[in-house]
Formats: sequence, structure tokens, C-alpha cells
Amino acid sequence: MILTDIQVRRQSVPLKKPFKTALRTVTHAESIIVQVRTDCGRTGFGEAPATVVITGDSLASIESAIMHTIRPQLIGQNLLTYEQVFHLLHQAMVGNSSAKAAVDMALYDLIAQRCNLPLYQFLGGHKKQIETDYTVSVNAPDEMGDDAEAYVRQGFTTLKIKVGKDEIERDVERIKEIRRRIGTHIKIRLDANQGWEVKKAIRSIRKMEDMGLDIEIVEQPVKAHDLVGMKTVTDAVDTPVMADESIFTPQQALAIIQMRAADMLNVKLMKTGGIYKAQIINAMAEESGMECMMGSMIESRLAVTAAAHFAGAKRNITRFDFDAPLMLRHDCIVGGVVYAGSQMTLPDVPGLGVQMVRGEEGECDNPS
Repeated sequence: MILTDIQVRRQSVPLKKPFKTALRTVTHAESIIVQVRTDCGRTGFGEAPATVVITGDSLASIESAIMHTIRPQLIGQNLLTYEQVFHLLHQAMVGNSSAKAAVDMALYDLIAQRCNLPLYQFLGGHKKQIETDYTVSVNAPDEMGDDAEAYVRQGFTTLKIKVGKDEIERDVERIKEIRRRIGTHIKIRLDANQGWEVKKAIRSIRKMEDMGLDIEIVEQPVKAHDLVGMKTVTDAVDTPVMADESIFTPQQALAIIQMRAADMLNVKLMKTGGIYKAQIINAMAEESGMECMMGSMIESRLAVTAAAHFAGAKRNITRFDFDAPLMLRHDCIVGGVVYAGSQMTLPDVPGLGVQMVRGEEGECDNPS
């Protein structure tokens, strides 16, 4: 199975409502769509969104990395020796994790197709159905309460609340209002996106604990580089702390595990450079008794399908944050993971199960 071509194109899909975090406001899901072809007529699909404030990758840099650096390294390689192919992918250049992730998921799509297995079965096959949370963007408390109520009416039993954009007292007001609106039976996760300082994070989390707001997880409360600060928060509160932006590489994950700087890890393909490295991080966490959540950026159902296959395959991935495709005004993907409210079902067809990506520049058929 010789790799014969890699092509890219841009995709932009408007969101139903602006997505606001402590780091950015997003109105469109902009990404690079990747197709990798082989000499046996198969096509693998991948996707990489531009998330400059997190990964440092723009549409232009992703496109350039794939076409000018990664593509020349991989064309002509035999995917049946995929250990060597993934080594070449990750050694091709430093960083550029989103570009690597898009090619990585297309390669795994092809490998699983060749084995005539759905990707989640090829990777481990733990489960084919998973349940996603839904994210409430950071806004005024009343608006966030309205949004939370709407998502609960749609059947979501876990909400991920964005905080960290302004004063911590305001964040406590937001969570108090949301909890008042949705009752006690809905799980709440907080994501500060690096927006808090250490002492303020401890004070606010303790205050929410004392108020009985019942927070399941607090994600990335402090700056990504501040592992000592995150450990200080983790040790000082009862609520589990999850690392997100602090983890791109297995080496970074190992440092967090060794320090016990967090209680859990949030793995995202756009940070790890794809499934190949994500498996290493998850395995290290599992052997250390640390569970993982699988998340995503603002991506279409293509990239989320790849992440969901990986998440469904692994026992140690116990929480899922795959709501991004539900935020988009329209769906360009034919095939892939299927949503029914919060429930997601992986396709029982070879590979990712993605058949086509519709777009302004034409349709991408998968002849396999």
C-alpha cells in the first residue's frame, strides 16, 4: 500500500452562535481537509483546524507544513510498514502538531481500511458508543443560564462551563446561576483555559466546594507552563484538576504524571500530532492510575470522528468532549460518527467511515 499523493483544501463553516473562552472568540470553524491516496485506490481523510492561540497553527502554516515538508517525506512510502511512516511524519519537522494530526488520522483511516476494520476496533475496540458533554461559552450569568437550560432540554447530562475570562467572583456567579437553573442531577465541568492565577484559583474552587456547587472537574486553571502552580492548586482542593494546554507531547505528559501536577489529562489529537502519539500518552496515564478525557478543538465531524474512534477504542478514556460539530450551521461530512443528542455511535465500516467531504471547492470522494 504505497502512498501516492497527499492533497489539501480549506474549509470554513459558520457556527450557530459565537464560541467564547478565556482565550478567544470563534465564529467559524476553519480547517484544512486532507486526502491521502494509495496505489491500491484507497483514500484516507484527515482534518486540522486552525487554533493559533493554543497550538500556534494557522491555516497557512498547516497547509504549508503538509504540502512542502510532510508530503515529500511520505510520498512513495509503504503504509504496511507504518511504524516507519509515523516516525517519518513526526521527525519531518518540529511542532506543527495540527498538520501532523490531519495526516496521522488519514493514515490510520487507510490502515484500518486495509485491515477491513472500523478504526476503533483496529485500535482496541473497547466501545462503539460514547456520550459527549456540551460546552457553555463564557457570557453574562443569565445568558449562560439560558444556554445551559437549552442544552439540558436537548438531552445533555454533562455541561462543560467556560470560565476564566474576567474576575473570579464573576465566574462563581456564573456557576451559581447555572446550577440554580439546571438542578443537581446534571454534571458540571469547568474549563478556565489558563485564565486564573494560582491563589485565586484555589480560593474560587474552595468557595464553590463550600457552596455545594458540585463541580466534577476543573480543567487547566492556570497557565500551561506553570506545572508547579497547577500542582499547588491540585493539592489544595478536593475537586479533581485536569491538565489540557499543558500537554502536547508524551514528555510533557510524563512530567505532569511524575509531579502529580493534575488528577487527569485531556488528550486532543491537534495537540499530540495525532493518534500515534496520543496512544503513548494514554498508556502512560493508564499505567500511572490517571484517567484521560478526549477532547477536540472547533472541528467538523471529520476530525471528531477520528478522535471518537480513538476514544472509543481505549478503556482509560472515560470522558468525552465532542460537541463541536453540533455547534456548526451545516455538516459537510458524509459518513463518520453519528449523533443522537449526547449519544455518539461509531460506524461499523472500515476505517473512519467517512465517505465524502462536501465543500465550495468540490466533493472529495472515497472510492474504497
